[in-house]
Amino acid sequence: MDEMLKYLFLSFILLLTACKSSSSSDSQNINSSSDYDFSEADQLLAEFVSQNAEYDGVSYTLINREYGTLHEAAFGDHELDIVVLLASVSKVPAVMLLMALHEDPDLDFNINEPIATYLPWFGVYGDASTAQLLSNTSGIIGLEYRDNYGSHMCQFEDLPDLLGCAETLYTTELPHSVPPGTRFSYGGSQWQLAGAVAEVVGGASWGQLFDQYIAEPCELEVFLFGNPWANRYAWNGSPDSLIGQNNPNIEAGAISNMRDYAKLLQMVLNGGFCGSHQVLSEQSLAFMRSKRAESMLDEAYGMGWWIASAENGESPTLFFDTGAFGSIAWLDTEREYAGYLAVEAYNGEDISASIGMTKTRIIPLLEQVFDQKRVAAQ
Repeated sequence: MDEMLKYLFLSFILLLTACKSSSSSDSQNINSSSDYDFSEADQLLAEFVSQNAEYDGVSYTLINREYGTLHEAAFGDHELDIVVLLASVSKVPAVMLLMALHEDPDLDFNINEPIATYLPWFGVYGDASTAQLLSNTSGIIGLEYRDNYGSHMCQFEDLPDLLGCAETLYTTELPHSVPPGTRFSYGGSQWQLAGAVAEVVGGASWGQLFDQYIAEPCELEVFLFGNPWANRYAWNGSPDSLIGQNNPNIEAGAISNMRDYAKLLQMVLNGGFCGSHQVLSEQSLAFMRSKRAESMLDEAYGMGWWIASAENGESPTLFFDTGAFGSIAWLDTEREYAGYLAVEAYNGEDISASIGMTKTRIIPLLEQVFDQKRVAAQ
């Protein structure tokens, strides 16, 4: 368990500081009418896999507001339909569900209200709102204090239900906790409590609610929340091997394939629509990206999204969601595109290599590609 938590905590550490040799690749432009050239990005990723023997492969997809999925590619032993453990790249989809519940007119739920309004127990964290849970500002200690979790470790266990663990979290005060809104502390129990709020107000399990509000309207084929941290080695790449679905780890327990994650990013770019279904409003999507806390370095935090600092005091336009196994999703609101890169660094590889390479080389290169297209269109 401690070893698995180490990988989860890596996603936080790398955000504050930041493959197996093969020549095979599978790359294609999905919408040729968009006329973008991503060959240089493909080459960088192919070289990354060939030059980093500890990585078996990498795959990525790019989505544009106007054209949809522009490009997808796989290198090394990855295939375009590979399913991976998302780790903290689960956070943005998790927040999407809570925002969908907030918007449902048939539910008496406000994401800004204290969670004591909704949870049925007498607890110690009732003053925090669900929005504060999801922005890591609830005052509950995050993953950097995981050695003090004690009974709160149930959030990483394969248990019969989420609410049983949530009651323990809600009624057991941890050391170093502070009043809501006074400190940013990444991850941990606050996210599991947000899942409990969803189950109580929605009247169903987390998995059932995610299917109802997100997966079904967006026609997702593979998107499940489980608890692989209970035994990460049970995961063999097949959705059938995902354990812990009755007590899913809300912040870091999902699995998905590249095309399904692309559908969620497309929904964001489309102003909340999956096809003709409005899953979220533009206001809720913007609410998720609003700065709620400063981290230790340059990046701020919204709800699920890390916010890259903008130059010259301008409004931020670049947002990230990164995971402890090396995957990363990002959104560029200025250029109206998004991306998702899948990595499977399950065995302790230095995931700063894949995340750092994406941030410092791939994304700047893609910015040039999209900017050149915009100039040519003028």
